[in-house]
Amino acid sequence: MSWAQSVTQCVRSGGVLTSVEDLAESNFLVEHADLYTSKTSGFWIGIYRNVNRQLLWQDNSVLDFVNWGEGQPLEGQLDYCVELSAFSGYWSILPCSSQKGYICKKPKSNFQYSSYLFVVTIHPLLFFLYLFTDAKNNKAHGYTNMWILLILVLIILLGIAFMIYFIFKIKSQSETEREVRRHSTLREYSHVLTGGVDENDSNNSKEKNEHSVV
Repeated sequence: MSWAQSVTQCVRSGGVLTSVEDLAESNFLVEHADLYTSKTSGFWIGIYRNVNRQLLWQDNSVLDFVNWGEGQPLEGQLDYCVELSAFSGYWSILPCSSQKGYICKKPKSNFQYSSYLFVVTIHPLLFFLYLFTDAKNNKAHGYTNMWILLILVLIILLGIAFMIYFIFKIKSQSETEREVRRHSTLREYSHVLTGGVDENDSNNSKEKNEHSVV
């Protein structure tokens, strides 16, 4: 997904592309970005250049921490967008149209830590892979959220499985009832035919007896 598309998706989820305010937050993001190296080489982060050509964070955090890779940023590429490497955590400049994952960050609220959403893009689908709370201050709480998410997914899958089972069961019962009705109808029809034949035989027997008597 491009940088602009990533910005839009983060806004829709109630956040912005993540800022990186200090080394602790950088290490936290790097630790979790490493989980997705098989899916993407990097994630878009929220640095942009304003009309005065100043580099700023989308969430208006102070830009007093940087983690540029070696030789970055090149002066001629400052209008490009910034990715965080999923392998090393270093930042680098890329064309904004490049297809990358992205990290959304929801603002802090009272008594809560910032929350992050790592998203890996496999065009044209989005796979939401990881939702957790800032582990800088409370890592255990982050893993709790991960387990809650996994449990919810399992509940949904079990619900779908039960739904399929009941649909199949109802369909089987309907087919069985139709088969029973069909056999019942055939038996009734056979009984009617048999009754008619017996009645004809009885009448023929009576006629023969009457002729015999004459």
